[in-house]
Amino acid sequence: MRRLGSTRRTVRETRAGRTGRAVITGLLCAAALTTATAVPAGAHTPERRAPHWELKDSGTPDVRFRGLAAVSRKVAWVSGTRGTVLRTVDGGGSWRNVSPPGTAELQFRDIEAFDARRAVVLAIGEGETSRVYRTEDGGATWTEAFRNTDGRAFYDCMTFFDGRHGLAMSDPVDGRFRILSTRDGGRSWKVLPDTGMPPALAGEAGFAASGQCLVSAGPRDVWMATGGGAHARVLHSADRGLTWRAAEAPIPAGDPARGVFALAFRDRAHGLAVGGDYRPDQTSPRAAAHTPDGGRTWRSAATAPPAYRSGVTWLPHSRTAALAVGPTGTDLTTDGGRTWRTVDSGSYDTVDCTPDLGCWAAGEQGRIARLEH
Repeated sequence: MRRLGSTRRTVRETRAGRTGRAVITGLLCAAALTTATAVPAGAHTPERRAPHWELKDSGTPDVRFRGLAAVSRKVAWVSGTRGTVLRTVDGGGSWRNVSPPGTAELQFRDIEAFDARRAVVLAIGEGETSRVYRTEDGGATWTEAFRNTDGRAFYDCMTFFDGRHGLAMSDPVDGRFRILSTRDGGRSWKVLPDTGMPPALAGEAGFAASGQCLVSAGPRDVWMATGGGAHARVLHSADRGLTWRAAEAPIPAGDPARGVFALAFRDRAHGLAVGGDYRPDQTSPRAAAHTPDGGRTWRSAATAPPAYRSGVTWLPHSRTAALAVGPTGTDLTTDGGRTWRTVDSGSYDTVDCTPDLGCWAAGEQGRIARLEH
């Protein structure tokens, strides 16, 4: 479980006209994706192609990217194995290797970026392999902001509420999930008290699969995804991680390889959960769920993705459309997670979108793609 294994900082629209056009374009994009797979082979290709993933040459075929921070259609950061961090500022036309020096043995499973210059990256693992690095100059230099010294802790994911306040989560220590907090944009971190954390189930942990096992919406609400225990659960905090309430999710668990792998909330009420069994020889029934009440209750998708999914994101400017990704493809929902249909067969581990319709995905063999429309 541990080795398998959000709020993303995005450019805000500053003009009402631009926002209105983006909303319309987003809705048209969702509608076009819905019909993308309905075009029969050999049919006449229209002048304008349906929305589709367009692979970008990262130049790193030996790296698996599970961390992704989309800032805009032009700016994105990815992180992965071999201590690798890449950044683009030209829409994926070129990628600069901005990896922190001396980290080739680390796995960067999560990255959160505030803009083209400021980012925070999380390395996962037991003991001192769990670390946080921060850059303020586009990756030219990095500062180690946190190094885990507790051999019992294993950090999986992190999220930021704004440019200053953020959290990271560790698998249970002494029977409870551990939460790390920053109030200065990731420059310093401290462990929060666990008195408000419910006891963990036997075998329960997080999945460091896509940087989306800990996500936030708004200034104070945060959710945590779990698996491995008798039941998959989603834990919710409305006070930036001080107190939590757990709810069972209908995604199957009961095994170290099964549970909820990723979450996405478009506001403090409406959320999506995806997961399943990450082993390629195992089926993943009921691999998606949705909530209308901030995670108090979860409902299985009537038509779920056909296989394990590790990443999920809402499409910008839509109240009902979202994408889920995994090693066997991409799925689209246009009804808030009730039903899903496959729209692409490429392998991706994580996905993220921005208000200016900059949707990105990343995964194994250095794969990075942007949604073109």
